[in-house]
Amino acid sequence: LLFSARVRKAGHNIKDLMRALLDEGLPTDGFVFDTALAAYLLDATAGSYDLPRLAQTYLGEELPDVQSVWALQPVLHEKMDAQAMLPLYTDVELPLCPVLARMEQAGFLVDRKALYDFGESLTSSIEQLQQSIWALAGEPFNIQSPKQLGNVLFERLMLPAGKKTKTGWSTNAAVLEKLRGKHPIIEQILDYRTLTKLKSTYADGLLKEISADGRIHTNFQMTVTATGRLSSTEPNLQNIPVRRELGAQIRKMFVASPGRVLVDADYSQIELRLLAHIANDETMIAAFRSGEDIHAVTASQVFGVPLAEVTPLQRSHAKAVNFGIVYGISAFSLAQDIGVFQSEAKAYMDSYFAKYHGVRAYMTRVVEQAKADGYVTTLFGRRRDLPELKSSNFNLRSFGERVALNMPIQGTAADIIKIAMNRVYRRLKDENLKSRLVLQVHDELLIETCKEEIPQVSAILEEEMKGAAKLSVELEVDMHQGNNWYEAK
Repeated sequence: LLFSARVRKAGHNIKDLMRALLDEGLPTDGFVFDTALAAYLLDATAGSYDLPRLAQTYLGEELPDVQSVWALQPVLHEKMDAQAMLPLYTDVELPLCPVLARMEQAGFLVDRKALYDFGESLTSSIEQLQQSIWALAGEPFNIQSPKQLGNVLFERLMLPAGKKTKTGWSTNAAVLEKLRGKHPIIEQILDYRTLTKLKSTYADGLLKEISADGRIHTNFQMTVTATGRLSSTEPNLQNIPVRRELGAQIRKMFVASPGRVLVDADYSQIELRLLAHIANDETMIAAFRSGEDIHAVTASQVFGVPLAEVTPLQRSHAKAVNFGIVYGISAFSLAQDIGVFQSEAKAYMDSYFAKYHGVRAYMTRVVEQAKADGYVTTLFGRRRDLPELKSSNFNLRSFGERVALNMPIQGTAADIIKIAMNRVYRRLKDENLKSRLVLQVHDELLIETCKEEIPQVSAILEEEMKGAAKLSVELEVDMHQGNNWYEAK
């Protein structure tokens, strides 16, 4: 009775409570308020939402936990209402709690033997690299020790660009990147670092996280990111390296149960589509509506060549400009990303803005509006305060401007995937399907699907993800299926 819909309940971090209830075979209905989620929406960058702190901030006194939850409800409700965030709270964030709790409980099946074998093969590659690095250095040394590595690179091998700090030579990633091509040892040290991180974080780290049921049950965090995106911990399944072959290897370890397959649905270029919609840029909207490849169209516009003659390199540069613009990139950073002179990168950006007038106008408008208001919002009303815009420190102000450009886009994308998750979950439940959501990684949803339900599940994903928002540019979804995450991606 207590956990049924007949009793209305408020709590603090109710998703975690729901997960505990599910593990006990109890219902998770009737939760109507979560003080942690409400406080997060009101201040997405606070970093901590523990009850004593919230009671002090909003009530001016510390109370016992239960009393705090009771007293905070009306205060937080009124503040969310004043900031027009109640629909986001009641229609998106609260309904997501049971969805995530069930995803955590379901977990993701892992091929334990394949993961163990992968770790063993990494170990032998790491040992071979170590021998090779020692041979190039002319002596054995601890490659993991910055002090010893610095001595080898800058004193023994006399490589340029050394930077000495109080503790010795700096050997961080940026320093090593600058030394690429100067000596064969550098490539090997970078590979060694990649492999040792893969082994400790993924091969060994994931093995430790496999539960008795053979599945990994990650923990989705709802109140961590400033943009509204979900994050995942213990283990973090959202940061498995995407581009490297080794990242692909790890995805092969995540498998469907016998008799099931994984169906993966991914929003295609959602942030660029949102940029076109929010900026109301007619040229970009037309490019998306024509169904052409947006990066090739941009390359054709920026480099002034017919679409059919765009080279792969031009497309790749245009892609970097497209995504860079969304993140408020500078000509200096763009030049570093694509390996051209800064003047050339600036010419690309100028040409881009000459073609996409709406985007340029939006970028000016959104920063000025943020300076006037002190915050930015997503299409669904999620807010992020930006005190940095008033800072006397140039770097902080520049950071604030980049956030003002990006938050409405990245934050709206986060809102849309959450809406899609709620809709997909509801359909799976209403249609009595055995298939279940197992993972969300930013713009991507994964369902462990019974083979006979594949057509129904694919239709649900397509309809509910596309229907999550009505924009001037249609949302597109790429879908794949396979026996493991790599095949389905």
